[in-house]
Amino acid sequence: MRPLHTPSRSAARPRPRSRGLRRAAVAALAATALAGSLTPAAAGTGPAEPPRDRSLQRQLLALVEAPGGPPGAIAVLRRDGRQEVYRAGVAEIGRREAPGLDDHMRIASVAKAFSGAVALSLVDDDRLGLDDTIGRRLPRLPRDWHAVTLRQLLNHTSGLPDYTEDPEFLEILTADPRHRFDSRRLLDYVADEDLRFEPGSRYQYSNSDNIAVALMAEQATGRRYEELLKERVYRPLGLRATSLPQGYRLPEPFMHGYAVEPPAPPEDVSEVLGASGVWASGGIVSTPRELSAFIRGYAGPELLSPPTRRQQQRFVRGGASEPAGPGANAAGLGIFRYTTRCGVVLGHTGNFPGYTQFAAATPDGKRSVTVSVTSQVPLDPELLDRLRATEENFVCRLLGDH
Repeated sequence: MRPLHTPSRSAARPRPRSRGLRRAAVAALAATALAGSLTPAAAGTGPAEPPRDRSLQRQLLALVEAPGGPPGAIAVLRRDGRQEVYRAGVAEIGRREAPGLDDHMRIASVAKAFSGAVALSLVDDDRLGLDDTIGRRLPRLPRDWHAVTLRQLLNHTSGLPDYTEDPEFLEILTADPRHRFDSRRLLDYVADEDLRFEPGSRYQYSNSDNIAVALMAEQATGRRYEELLKERVYRPLGLRATSLPQGYRLPEPFMHGYAVEPPAPPEDVSEVLGASGVWASGGIVSTPRELSAFIRGYAGPELLSPPTRRQQQRFVRGGASEPAGPGANAAGLGIFRYTTRCGVVLGHTGNFPGYTQFAAATPDGKRSVTVSVTSQVPLDPELLDRLRATEENFVCRLLGDH
């Protein structure tokens, strides 16, 4: 999702805490974190593994302690079956627990990689074609959009106007952040608008693209998108804590997401917004453990055939995810290539009120890195630069020798 301020937070159940409590919690964790032994995560997740790179641990802690920094952060490195977990801050202000591997969180636009996985698995089964058009699959949508192909939707070269920028949509969301939208009619908000440019002529990130992808998948199969996710992504990868809700509540336990706007204390916005208004473009809830498993499966060979993966990895140079990931970005089909100073990984980023995500893996699917923080970092460009630098350093650890 594009960065957006949280509307009408007073309508929700925020539990603001004082900045003093936040600092006390961070300080309590810092003493043990730098010694290589972190406070256990939420109940039932077991003790944290001591991080193996103290420099990375310090960087994550510095991100949390930076002015306007997120109250919590967790990074998970998986290298050839071995796992490293780095944590800083707290899962909820006012408590001592660090973010946990099995804490639920909103993964924001990383959900677009899930819609890519569904669509490309249908391409593998000859249920969809990358050259299938909106006109063929979704003829009720505006005639001006009919030439747009599935490929162009997946790599954001479609030209579709972004429904999340529509004044009427934003007015409804501002008046009632938990409004229950009809997810399958979200494109109606921009149905009176022309394409922004000729399909395939340039790159422009649009949340509308992945709504159309999910609708194409439903049309091709006669099944609900949520069922397709279970059948084609969750079950093959063993994801049991990942879901696509319609409401605003998060399953317990969860990492609380915060609006951080100094000098005001952080405000809990975890359940301020409903998920129905983002659906296939950003509504999925997962955990650090399962996000790590997903990105290895999708960036690697587990979910897709070699011919389809070759199409997936035809990249549009300069196509950056939202927010931009580390290094130079290029857009593939539901996935991005991040070329860092240490090498290349494939993945996706995302941001949503209270959360910012980065998930990437090596093309062989054997190594992955995820970095999850509990605020919408892109609202602060300086903090985003710091986060991207930290992500790149984690990538370098991932790609380095054992």
